[in-house]
Amino acid sequence: MGNRLSKIYTRTGDDGTTGLGDGSRVDKDSLRVEAYGTVDEANSAIGMILACETVSEDIGQCLTEIQHDLFELGGELCIPGHSAVQAEFIDRLESSLDGFNAELPALKDFILPGGGRATAACHLARTIVRRAERRVNSLRKNETVREEVIRYLNRLSDLLFVIARQLSRDENGREVIWDRSRI
Repeated sequence: MGNRLSKIYTRTGDDGTTGLGDGSRVDKDSLRVEAYGTVDEANSAIGMILACETVSEDIGQCLTEIQHDLFELGGELCIPGHSAVQAEFIDRLESSLDGFNAELPALKDFILPGGGRATAACHLARTIVRRAERRVNSLRKNETVREEVIRYLNRLSDLLFVIARQLSRDENGREVIWDRSRI
């Protein structure tokens, strides 16, 4: 493991810059910092799902592995030229997606992001991952970003949608369907 922080504050960011993993400094609102910062935010949102007591062991294990993936993905974005996300990560997401989706009925209606705590947290995580994907796409217009990063985030948001559907059934026995006539 790298250097351990013995002191949390360094004062080096007081000028509005931050250090990347390669030692270079960039503005705190740079596209790269926005991208990996949003990935970190998504990871925190997944932590909120895992804090819910209603999360099954198989979903919990899947989400924990995703948290580790996101930490590596954030590291890849933080260190220009670094590669961490592998095709196997994406294959694993697709396998989980297929497995969780096989248990669900076909989707015939729009689903509202809500339901129980874990479901709502999962929908929030899904939307943060979508934002991370947008931030990474903005970054790749100006700098090199490996295709695996984009693919991973795209599959992850799909998986979180499916997991939210599963969590909704686990928590409430049903999904919250969009139906304007019910109001």
